[in-house]
This record gives sequence, C-alpha cells and structure tokens, in this order.
Amino acid sequence: MAITINESTVEPQPLSPGVARRRLLTQARVPGTKIFLDRIEVASRASFELEVSPDDLAWFQMLEGEAVLRHAGGSVEIGRSHIVFLPPGFSGTLTASSAAALLYAELPQAQRFDPAFGTVALALRVVDWMGEPVLDSEHDARKRIYVVTPRLFGTRAIKGEMIIYPPGTRASNHHHEGAEHFMYVLQGRGTAYANESPIPVRKGDLIYYGERERHYLHSEGEEDMVFVEFFVPGEYKTVWVEGAPVCTWTPTGRSLRGEKPAREIQGHRSGLATPVDV
Repeated sequence: MAITINESTVEPQPLSPGVARRRLLTQARVPGTKIFLDRIEVASRASFELEVSPDDLAWFQMLEGEAVLRHAGGSVEIGRSHIVFLPPGFSGTLTASSAAALLYAELPQAQRFDPAFGTVALALRVVDWMGEPVLDSEHDARKRIYVVTPRLFGTRAIKGEMIIYPPGTRASNHHHEGAEHFMYVLQGRGTAYANESPIPVRKGDLIYYGERERHYLHSEGEEDMVFVEFFVPGEYKTVWVEGAPVCTWTPTGRSLRGEKPAREIQGHRSGLATPVDV
C-alpha cells in the first residue's frame, strides 16, 4: 500500500543555527528505499553546507523564499522556480536571502542506476521550471513539465517531472515496473488511489508508491493540484490497466509564463524510455 505523510507531522531536527530539516523519506519509514528526502527550512540570513559524496547524486527544489548558492565556481541566486542538481563531489554553501524552505533529495551510490555514472563529468545545473516547455495531455486537462532528465542533468539515474491537474481532472490507472516512485504535493488537494484504494492528499504530502503498485490521482477543490514526482532509476516501464488511454503529450510551444520555452520538446507517449529530446 502507498505510504503518505504530511511534512507538518514530522518534527524538525536542527542542522545548524537557523536551519532545521524534516526527514520525510527514510529507511525507517520506507525500508529499502533508494532515495532520501528532506524538507529543509532556513531562517533569513542563515546558512548551511551542502556536501555530496563522490559516489552520490543530490538535487533540491526551492519551495519558499530565495537563497544564494556559493561554490568553488562562483555563486547563483535561487528562487521558487528553481530545481538545482548537485553533481558527485559537490561542495557549497546555501544562504537564505529571506526565510526559505527546500525539498532536498539524495541518491546514494548512483552507479547502481546509471552504468555511465563516473565515466561522464556531471556539472552543477540550475533549472528554471517556469521557463521549461509545457506539454498538454491529449486525453484530459493535465499539463506536464520535465524538470529532471538526461538532457538537463546528464544522468539516467533519476527522472523528475511536474504535473498540473486542473480541478476535477483524473488520470489513467497505471503502474511502473523497474523504478520506485514518489510524489510531493506543492499545491491543492485531491485523492490518490493506490491499488484502487482512496487516500486524501493535500499540499505538503509525500506519496510513495512501491514498484508495480497501481495508482492514479483525482484533483479536487477550486485550485489546480500541482505535484512534482521523481523516479529511480530514470528508465522504467509504465503499464496502464486494460482499456485505459495511454498518456500522450503534445507540446504547447510555451512556458508557464506564456513565453517561448527554454528549449523545444516533441510530442510523445509515456512509455518505456525517456525521449532523447527530453
């Protein structure tokens, strides 16, 4: 059965002065998980160190506020529309310009999930998802934005995307083979179904699905339900229940800002592998 937890129910643990973390996805909560996920909260002007082992990958998404990431190559300003990929061996300091919160993920021993890991030099990447291409579902009102892909991050160990469900939207029932999968709800509320059992979900919920667990979501309320989802590894198989429409995505030619996107993506069906242009 899917595991759900709201971040508000997890006690914060101090990391450094003005910095605390809430441990959302852990071995204790999900035995055998390959991903570790924290919500990190940073007071205005507070700082903390980011260190990634040479064998690991890490990435984070800003949820609230703004910050500056300083590292050996310089510094970069990070806001709510950014997802940041931290390569193996990365070392830096994040300082909040205003009270901030971020979703921080670690993937230990990434070579298990990408045979090319260690043979290709990976670099720090900052993705502005508000400027990335928006794709529309051909079967319903959902929208998709790819945020963690081989083209963006240079590895197939992970894959991530943001999905937007307007009120009343329902997706096809399906499951995944070859990857573990979690969602984090950024906005709105609705019902998640795991093996056809309903689970109410809302902003701040982490939803973890085991491999081959059938699932889909239904957006409820008066605002869009928005969530980010990640898969490890990034290559897996998606199987729809008999008779359900296969997810097919059509490029809109614009970003969420209504502008020309940062890159172009062709239309495709969700299937066995990530398209090369994604």
